[in-house]
Amino acid sequence: MIKKIYDSIGLKSPLVHNITNYVTVNDQANILLACGASPIMADDMKEVEEITSICDALIINIGTLNERTVSSMIKAGRKANELRHPVVLDPVGVGASKLRTETAILLMKEVHFSVIRGNISEIKTIYYGSGSTKGVDANISDRVTEDNMKDVIGLLKELSDRTDSVIAVTGAIDIIVYKEKAYIIRNGHPMMSKVTGTGCMLSSLIGAFCGANPQLIPEAAAVGICTMGICGELAYEKMKEMDGGTSSYKMYLIDYVSKMNADLVMARAKVEQLLLR
Repeated sequence: MIKKIYDSIGLKSPLVHNITNYVTVNDQANILLACGASPIMADDMKEVEEITSICDALIINIGTLNERTVSSMIKAGRKANELRHPVVLDPVGVGASKLRTETAILLMKEVHFSVIRGNISEIKTIYYGSGSTKGVDANISDRVTEDNMKDVIGLLKELSDRTDSVIAVTGAIDIIVYKEKAYIIRNGHPMMSKVTGTGCMLSSLIGAFCGANPQLIPEAAAVGICTMGICGELAYEKMKEMDGGTSSYKMYLIDYVSKMNADLVMARAKVEQLLLR
């Protein structure tokens, strides 16, 4: 399955439309190029439908939210739904403000998302319709542990059933749930949380994998998340070898995405699959 998903990226070189935030837009473009996809960033109402129409996937990221782009997000999302293109929602910082929470809820009413990816606090806010986050970071009290994992998976399954979306929580332990299936991924490194934009880059990476594999959305999302985690591990090893810091870490992270392949993912993946009832 991993080889099939990677082969599709190489064959299709998916074009990914990002309506995203200005803090990480360049990193998202570079991570897409690194994995073999092509990025396009467009958020003006006058062109979002046209741009989405020529793309293979759409990423909606509310990191630097403003009223002007909300309508563009809805318009592009509806067009992507009409064309049956995968749509990924990254609800950055939802719960940190009333505007963010209300916008995420509105987007989910107006657009069907193939994948909703966030940290555990963001996903819990979407589940309950209200909540709080530590800026764009997860609250420590919400973190996923081996002890509370069963409860978290239950919450994610309920949200997946309610939205008909793949729900992905990423952090120290990554969990992806869709209907009767769950993936638990233990790849990654704590250094990833020290670099701005790794979550945004991951959402774009998921969009590329899903855009190339629209019939395998849960599996493509899981492979994208696993890929990012492995690259985070390798980047840390390289950073230590070169006596680098956070800036070089981000550079190595993107480098390893560009060098990643199915064989290396299969060799290093720490993935557990569960069947849910």
